[in-house]
Amino acid sequence: MNLFNSKNLKKINTKRGLKLFLLDKNMTPARALRILNYETKLKKLQEQLIEMQQWIEKKGEKLVVIFEGRDAAGKGGAIRRITQNLNPREFEVVALPKPTPEERQQWYFQRYVKHLPRSGQITFFDRSWYNRAVVEPVNNFCSNEEYKIFMNQVNDFEKMLVDSGVRLVKFYFSISKDEQARRFNDIKSSPVKRWKFSSVDKAALDLWDDYTKYRTKMFEMTDTKYAPWITILANKKMKARVEVIQKLLEIIPFK
Repeated sequence: MNLFNSKNLKKINTKRGLKLFLLDKNMTPARALRILNYETKLKKLQEQLIEMQQWIEKKGEKLVVIFEGRDAAGKGGAIRRITQNLNPREFEVVALPKPTPEERQQWYFQRYVKHLPRSGQITFFDRSWYNRAVVEPVNNFCSNEEYKIFMNQVNDFEKMLVDSGVRLVKFYFSISKDEQARRFNDIKSSPVKRWKFSSVDKAALDLWDDYTKYRTKMFEMTDTKYAPWITILANKKMKARVEVIQKLLEIIPFK
């Protein structure tokens, strides 16, 4: 690609392009062009997301989108780009904290059920009931018996959702160990992001192989015809955000 052709120079020599260089002293023309192209593509995709949401509302559809993946894989950032221009009254982003003592006595899926969308709405789960498939067993937050019960029930639970008219989309964001370590270092060194780094994150790199084992088992047992997993290669954040939106727009027949 010729960075210095007239088309690319025109893109860089805009108010937004020049601002990128003012905000980051290490900005290069190649990186600035990547960001500008990404932002242009993202805007077009976000316009289609608005059309998708309007279709869902008009048709009375119910959409559940699950975002799973390792810590710092970029799930939250992708959700923010998807929902950035949507009607906030017609969607919910759910990122549940650890269960309360009362919730621990309930049927495991119960606290997720109350966040399922009504007719014409979308629910985005930033981590979901699949916590029990990977995060909880790896960190000993559940017993082996609780894990087995979940794995025996989850496919039937999702089949009931789909049979009742819910469109269920499951994304898994996949990153490398080196990239996770790099992102953790960025988070820890940032005054405004440091709060995100939890004890679970701290142990994640040491438990990398355990996460891999349970993730593999999750894919093997819960990648069903009616609720398949879609893997997003997420080492490059901008590319992953574009891809996940494109996949979602392909799946939902709003056009």
